[in-house]
Amino acid sequence: MANVTAGLVKELRERTGLGMMECKKALVEAGGEIEVAIDNLRKSSGLKAAKKAGRTAAEGVAAIRVAENGQSGLILEVNCETDFVARDENFLGFVDTVADKAFADRQTDVAALMAGDLESTREALVQKIGENISVRRTAVVDGGEGAVVDGYIHGGRIGVLVQLQGGNADLARDIAMHVAAINPQYVAPDSVPAEVLEREKEVVRAQSEASGKPAEIIEKMVQGRINKFLSEVSLVEQPFVKDPDVKVGDLAKKAGAQVVNFVRFEVGEGIEKEEVDFAAEVAAQAGLNR
Repeated sequence: MANVTAGLVKELRERTGLGMMECKKALVEAGGEIEVAIDNLRKSSGLKAAKKAGRTAAEGVAAIRVAENGQSGLILEVNCETDFVARDENFLGFVDTVADKAFADRQTDVAALMAGDLESTREALVQKIGENISVRRTAVVDGGEGAVVDGYIHGGRIGVLVQLQGGNADLARDIAMHVAAINPQYVAPDSVPAEVLEREKEVVRAQSEASGKPAEIIEKMVQGRINKFLSEVSLVEQPFVKDPDVKVGDLAKKAGAQVVNFVRFEVGEGIEKEEVDFAAEVAAQAGLNR
């Protein structure tokens, strides 16, 4: 048996972040050769990471970064499998590292962002924590001269960046809080895509025609309901969540600002979660199912 010293184990732990017993076993199998042990662990780590990759990662956190000049920002979503891991300091440290790198590079291509050291770090963390971890998406808001960009994180799970022209960071943050709470789809009525508007008109017209009323009345009904739809999905037309007597657009205008853009990430949105019957799973493992 190779002479595996405590010093070798310590060095391997520092270089891999793995547990003492796993490092000792790897060194024994590698005949005390630390580089061979690392190569073997990388191979097994890849296998473990691949096995985890098929599992649904719909928990996690959203993170934001805002430039010192307040004219640009970045928003990021990183996923894991459980809420418990979403609060783990190792996971949160990884999120910070990824967010800092993405913001420094203004990178929105996740594959390009993760290429190299970050992907190796992610794989090591998958092995250490035992859950699938994935960087899902990033977005950059870059306003340029005269822009004000700020954001808000709600409970770690909802992140928002808002871009104003004029105004100040406090106003942008307040509007970001509104976006987090109300979830508007578009900035203003004129930013609603034509295909979305036409689809809504078709639905509303079909519903209105079922009433059997005259054509001119139906057209008025359709227009009224479309106007209502536009006000409901448009940020600037919504009553401000902290003062429902004021629309968001009027709030900005009063402060000498205009809402230009916003990005809202909610952790796990659009991911179909796997429903697990834990009682059945335990029973099956115990051989109790017949």
